[in-house]
Amino acid sequence: MGEESLKRRKGKDDRKEDGQSTQSHEPQTTNLQKEVGLISGICMIVGTIIGSGIFVSPKSVLANVGAVGPCLTVWAACGVLATLGALCFAELGTMITKSGGEYPYLTEAFGPIPAFLFSWTSLLVTKPSSFAIICLSFAEYASAPFYPGCDPPQVVIKCLAAAAIVIITIVNSLSVKLGSYLQNFLTAAKMIIVTIIIVSGIVLLAQGKTENFKDSYKDSTISFGSIALAFYNGLWAYDGWNQLNYITEELRNPYRNLPLSIIIGIPLVTVCYVLINISYFTVMTSTELLQSQAVAVTFGDRVLYPASWIVPLFVAFSTIGSANGTCFTAGRLVYVAGREGHMLKLLSYISVKRLTPAPAIIFYGIIAIIYIIPGDINTLINYFSFAVWIFYGLTVLALIVMRFTRKDLNRPVKIPIIIPVVVTLVSILLVLAPIISEPELAYLYCVLFIVSGFIVYVLFVHFKFNWSQKISKPITMHLQMLLEVVPAEEITE
Repeated sequence: MGEESLKRRKGKDDRKEDGQSTQSHEPQTTNLQKEVGLISGICMIVGTIIGSGIFVSPKSVLANVGAVGPCLTVWAACGVLATLGALCFAELGTMITKSGGEYPYLTEAFGPIPAFLFSWTSLLVTKPSSFAIICLSFAEYASAPFYPGCDPPQVVIKCLAAAAIVIITIVNSLSVKLGSYLQNFLTAAKMIIVTIIIVSGIVLLAQGKTENFKDSYKDSTISFGSIALAFYNGLWAYDGWNQLNYITEELRNPYRNLPLSIIIGIPLVTVCYVLINISYFTVMTSTELLQSQAVAVTFGDRVLYPASWIVPLFVAFSTIGSANGTCFTAGRLVYVAGREGHMLKLLSYISVKRLTPAPAIIFYGIIAIIYIIPGDINTLINYFSFAVWIFYGLTVLALIVMRFTRKDLNRPVKIPIIIPVVVTLVSILLVLAPIISEPELAYLYCVLFIVSGFIVYVLFVHFKFNWSQKISKPITMHLQMLLEVVPAEEITE
C-alpha cells in the first residue's frame, strides 16, 4: 500500500507548505489537527443552531400552545434546557477529550453496546436525516424567488438540496480550515438577517406596535402533551447545542474553549430566538402567523417592502451554514466509530494530503442524499427528534453514572449534580410525550431500527464474521488508493 512512504512524504510537504499550522517544530502527523479556536467554536455553535429551525418552528410552537405568551416562554425554556444540556456535555467533553460526541462517553459509562447503538442510529438516521432536512429547507427558500405565487416543483427542490450536500461534502473533505472559514463567513451572513429582523421588531415596538402582546396568555391551549410537542419543535430549532463535542480533538485548549463557547454561544442564540419571535408578533397576529407559509418571508414582505428579496436570500445562507456545521461535526462521529471498529475501518482513515476524515464525510453525504429522495420534512423531524432525545438522555445519565463509577477521571469542568438530573428527567418526558399524546408508526420504526442495531453488533462486531471481512478488504484497499487515505497515526505521549 506504501502507507509509510505516503506518511513520510506528507510530513516533508507540510513542513514546506504549511509550517505555520503546527504548534511545535515536530513533524506534522497524519491526525486531526488542532485548528479550531474560541471564535470559530462560538461560530460553530451559533452557525449550527441558527439554521432552518427559527424560520420553520415558530408556527409549530404556536400551534401547540395557542397563544403568544406561552409561545415566548417555550422558546426561552428551550434555550435554558439547551444550555443545561450543553454544560453537561462540557463536563463530559473536558473529562474525555475524544472526538465523536456522545460515542466515547457512552463507551466509558456503559460499555460498547450502547455506544454502538448510538453510532448505528446517528450514522444512519439522526445525523443524515438532520442534514437532509436542513438542505431541503435551504432548497425551498433558495428556489422560492424564482417561483412567485406558487410552490417550487419538488424535483427542483430535491436537486438543489442534493447539490448543496455535494458542495458542502467536498468543502469539508478538502480542508478543516476551509470548512471552518466557510462556517465563520456563513455565520456572519446569517447574523445579518437575524439582526435585520430583530432591529425591525424593536423599531416597530418603539412605534407602539404592541397590540398582539395584550392578554398574551388568553386562548392558550396548554396540556402535558401540547407543551411537550411545542418543546419538540422549539428544540429542533436549538439542535446543534452539542456540536463542539464532536470535534474536541481539533479544539485548541479545549478545557477553556469548550465551556466558554457554550456559555457565550447558546445564551446568544436564545436571546436572538426570543427577539425574533417578538419581531414576528409585532406585524402578525397569532392567526396570521399560523396561516403563513413561510413566517420570515411574510415578515419581510410586510416590513422590508421592495427589499423583501433579502429575506429568502439570507435564510438560504442561514440554512446552508447550519448544514455546513452539521457536516463538519458529524463527519467526525463516523471517523471515531470507524476507529473503534464499529463501522468499516476505512471510515476512520485520514486524507494524506488534506488531513481530514474524508471517507467519513463522503459516506455521510451519500446517506443524506438517500434521505432526500423521499424527502418528507415533517416525518423526518419527528423521526429525528424522537431518536435523538433517547440518546441525549442516555448520555447525560452517563455523566451521573460516571460521577460514582469513574471518580478517578480529571474533571476540569464540574457542574452541580442537579443539572444532569433535571436534563435526564426532561429527556424522559420528551421521549414519552409524543407516544402518549400523538402515537405514530414513525416512533415504532425508530425503536425497531435501534433494536436491529443490537443484532448487527452481535454478528459483525462481537463475533466478527470472516466473510464480511473478506468482502470489505479488497473494497477498502481500492478506495484507500483512490482517495489517498491512511489510518491515523497513534499519538505517542
